[in-house]
Amino acid sequence: MERKTKTTTNQSKRMKDCLTLLRFFYQLNIMFVGGPNIRKDYHIEEGEELFYQIRGDMVLKVVENGKHKDVHIREGEMFLLPARIPHSPQRQENTIGLVVERSRQHTETDCLRYYVDNSTDILFERWFYCENLGTQLVPVIEEFMASKQHKTGKPDPDDPIKPPPFPLNTMNLMTPFCFKDWVEKQKPALVNGKPLDMFGNQFETVVMLYGPGESETTMKDLDGWIWQLEGSSSVSMGGQNYNLSVGDCVLVLGLT
Repeated sequence: MERKTKTTTNQSKRMKDCLTLLRFFYQLNIMFVGGPNIRKDYHIEEGEELFYQIRGDMVLKVVENGKHKDVHIREGEMFLLPARIPHSPQRQENTIGLVVERSRQHTETDCLRYYVDNSTDILFERWFYCENLGTQLVPVIEEFMASKQHKTGKPDPDDPIKPPPFPLNTMNLMTPFCFKDWVEKQKPALVNGKPLDMFGNQFETVVMLYGPGESETTMKDLDGWIWQLEGSSSVSMGGQNYNLSVGDCVLVLGLT
C-alpha cells in the first residue's frame, strides 16, 4: 500500500481539533502533528524519534543524564531523539511538525511517566507494550488523574516504582539544526549521484538525502518513506511508477 499526499492539506480547520493530521501506521509511523499540546507526562521508548518543525516552534522537554532540559526546535529545524530518553513534546496552537518513529518489537515496552514537581523523582509511571500510542495514552493519563499521586503530588507507598526493564540512555543530545541550510551545504556532494547518510552509524534511524540520478534502496525488508523536497522524481516499485513533485511523499512498505 502506498499513499501520496501534500503536507499542506487540512492544516487550518483541523489544527485545533486534531493533533495528528496525517499518519502512516506500519513498520514506520509517520505523523504530522499540530498543537496546542501542553502536557506533563514523559514518554520513554526503546526506539528513536525524528522531529522536523514545518510551521512554528516547539519545545521538547527531556531528562538528559538525570537533569531536566528544554530542547527548542524552531521552525525549519530537525532533531533526532535517541532511544530511552524521557521526553515530553510541548506544542503551541497553529504549529505543525513531522514526527517519525518505528513500530515496537514484541519484546519492547514503553513507559508513561510523571515526575514530582521540580525534581527527577518519579511520581507515577506505567509500563506497557505499545501498539498504538494515540489510543493507549489516554487510559494511563486518566488513571494518573484519578490517582492518589496526582492529588497529593507525592509518590504512593502502596504503588511502588518498579525497576525499569532497561537503563536510560546517557548519550548527550544533539543540538537541533536548520534542515534547509544543511541540505544546501550538501548539494555539491550530491552531484556524483551518491546519497548522503544524515546521521551515520551512531543511530539506528537511517535518513538519506538524494540528489540527481538513479538510486535503489538497500533496505528492502524495512519500510521507507520518501519526501520530495525540491524538483521532481519518479519512484518505481511493484511494476508501477509514481511521479513526485515538491511536497509529495510516498510510503514504500518493506519487501515491496
